[in-house]
Amino acid sequence: MLLKGLKVVEFASYIAAPGAACILGDWGADVIKVERPGGDQMRHAFADLKTELKGNPTFDLDNRGKRAVVLDVGKPQGREALARLAATADVFITNVRPAALKRAGLDETTIRAANPRLVFCQVTGYGLEGPEAHKPGFDVTAFWARAGVANMTTPKGMDPFMLRSGFGDHITSLATVSAILAALYEREKTGAGRLVQTSLLATGVYTVGSDLAVQLKFGRLASNRPRNLPMNPIATFFKSADERWFVHSPRGGAKDWPTFAAIAGRPDLVDDERFATGRARRENSPLLVAELDAAFATMSFDDIAAKLDAADMVWSPVQTPAQVAADPQVMASGAIVQVEDGEGGTFPSPAAPARFPGADATVRPRSPTLGEHTREVLAEIGYSASEIEAIFAAEAAA
Repeated sequence: MLLKGLKVVEFASYIAAPGAACILGDWGADVIKVERPGGDQMRHAFADLKTELKGNPTFDLDNRGKRAVVLDVGKPQGREALARLAATADVFITNVRPAALKRAGLDETTIRAANPRLVFCQVTGYGLEGPEAHKPGFDVTAFWARAGVANMTTPKGMDPFMLRSGFGDHITSLATVSAILAALYEREKTGAGRLVQTSLLATGVYTVGSDLAVQLKFGRLASNRPRNLPMNPIATFFKSADERWFVHSPRGGAKDWPTFAAIAGRPDLVDDERFATGRARRENSPLLVAELDAAFATMSFDDIAAKLDAADMVWSPVQTPAQVAADPQVMASGAIVQVEDGEGGTFPSPAAPARFPGADATVRPRSPTLGEHTREVLAEIGYSASEIEAIFAAEAAA
């Protein structure tokens, strides 16, 4: 495994920071997840749902393969144990707010004084500086709403809508992994670690960066457009006779227009004065979309797909989650990994989105139970059996 020998201590909850630590673990790092006695809130994600389903796949996704330690950092013994653990680590990743870390003596300055080679990664909602840096943030607030993603995603005239679970978090996880690896590369050259930080807000801004770059340069930006009013009327979604949606994304210029019209069985549209030029097609976009809608509504999805593929067009079916799960290309791309279920079997789960041919893990260990490895990990950093039991006794007495 690529990161074998790298020790990562995660003192975090929810998704963005644990997701980053999990990716490092998928790539071979030893990830030690430190939780407070109540555990990461994501352990209880399905607790209030009335369901017969067993397991917590949301938690498993971001915590597979980790070792779990419970420490009560509200007590001196817990704070000391976490500090000692960080002193043995290569990476310390947290999304606990800086003020709380400082009160506990677990802030970057204190921790790195004892371990100058440590890469200390702080994941926040809004960054470490500025008048609102102290605010709590989830992906729906800091990433989705504050960064403008919700506004730019909502078609004009529609109300904003909520994003899917972990959407902004997992993009932030990827940014966080990138930052950590850059700092580790620097450490190879200098011998010193550093503070790195990512935020849901900055990740959101970058995610919509192509559009926001236009806003920053010109001071304005076109709104998101409805399906029948695209800037290029063949760059939108269409539905087949058997009611399957697909999206077409033409290459630059008008190169794909005659071919697409022929695929729709309407080559006559190319010479129609309403659609003869790019400007005319744009000005008459609703009319052209309506013509193409009517054409594709007479064709089966399989027929459309075969013609699009034969012409090497850039297109894709609009798939449901169930269709994604059964898609052989999804499997072939390495997007799914098997995870041990703790009962001798495995179950599928989304993989970290990169492959290393010849070094990919085919099966990942399950996610740990709360505090499963506390004794093991504390013994590794020099605690005696009596000292470990004393920590457990102090926490039990709380």
